[in-house]
Amino acid sequence: MSDASAALTPQDGSPLATAYDVALLDLDGVVYSGDEAVPGAAEALAGARALGMERVFVTNNASRTPAVVVDHLVSLGVPAEPSDVVTSAQAAAGRLAQLLPEGARVLVVGGEGLLVALRERGLHPVSSADDQPAAVVQGFSPTTTWQMLMEACVSLRAGVPWVVTNSDATLPTPRGEGPGNGALVDVVRGVVGHDPDEVTGKPRAPIMDEARRRRQSQRPLVVGDRLDTDIEAAHAAGMESLLVLTGVTGLTALLSSAPHQRPTFVAPDLSGLLRPGRGTQPEDGWWHCGEVAVRLRGHGATTEVDIASAGDPRGGALPVGDDPHIAAHVVHAAAAACWARSGAEPETTAVVHGVLASWAAPFGWDR
Repeated sequence: MSDASAALTPQDGSPLATAYDVALLDLDGVVYSGDEAVPGAAEALAGARALGMERVFVTNNASRTPAVVVDHLVSLGVPAEPSDVVTSAQAAAGRLAQLLPEGARVLVVGGEGLLVALRERGLHPVSSADDQPAAVVQGFSPTTTWQMLMEACVSLRAGVPWVVTNSDATLPTPRGEGPGNGALVDVVRGVVGHDPDEVTGKPRAPIMDEARRRRQSQRPLVVGDRLDTDIEAAHAAGMESLLVLTGVTGLTALLSSAPHQRPTFVAPDLSGLLRPGRGTQPEDGWWHCGEVAVRLRGHGATTEVDIASAGDPRGGALPVGDDPHIAAHVVHAAAAACWARSGAEPETTAVVHGVLASWAAPFGWDR
């Protein structure tokens, strides 16, 4: 994949929904937030589909089956079928099906999502080390018990492979962050003294590869709200990406992101799929993104930030407006200007953040 900070804009100005054949979509923070749809998400997805873009919903949640995910999507006005959903449980089951013969026994630390995924791949889930499983698979479930963890430890000490769906340390709940699968994996790791053999969910590539295969995609676009899962997974799988600002990531994280977590495109929400892709490009000391250009002058706390029209960067400062897409381009161009300064001083990033706050705050991105 090309460097996200130098992504090329489609020459014909075509919308992303026609430039890419499939959107590999994260769910929470992108399509919905908890039990509520993200405003405009259903309409944007319908518009993208009308332009010929297929979609696969890609989730690290291993506890829910695709059918349960579909029920949730349909209730929010997003038509979907189970074949439109790829879970980290399915990615793990797919990997185990490559490693093991059909009918092999697999010890499950997790819930219904893993059980269904293993059976679909011709594998036989078991719950006891006494069943002599050929492998252990671990994925989050709120019903995980001490006994499950104990059975996994016994099996792993016998030397079988250990595949986990994802290593997310936390997961969001209505009452705040709770322990995720990674926290429970750490419990087992502390007992058996070694890491899992494979992790299949985001930010690793296997789940994205599974989603690409599902649609035989030639030009997939990963769409997500998190740099450390969605966008990093895109890099790992060699795919380009669209960061939407409806979820976790705000200005602070984007400005200071590492190279392997930088998106190709940035948009306020899924309506970005219906607009031309605007990557960032350098020209004469300015960083261009769509209709805007940003330049940094000076260093550290004395850095000055120029924001202007891309058509005439020297024609004067661009006034703050109410178009979220232009604001997203300003944010992306400024981020690229920061990224171009290898090891940019924290003071520089702080100055840029302060200047961009007036652009980001109206849309809630100034976090």
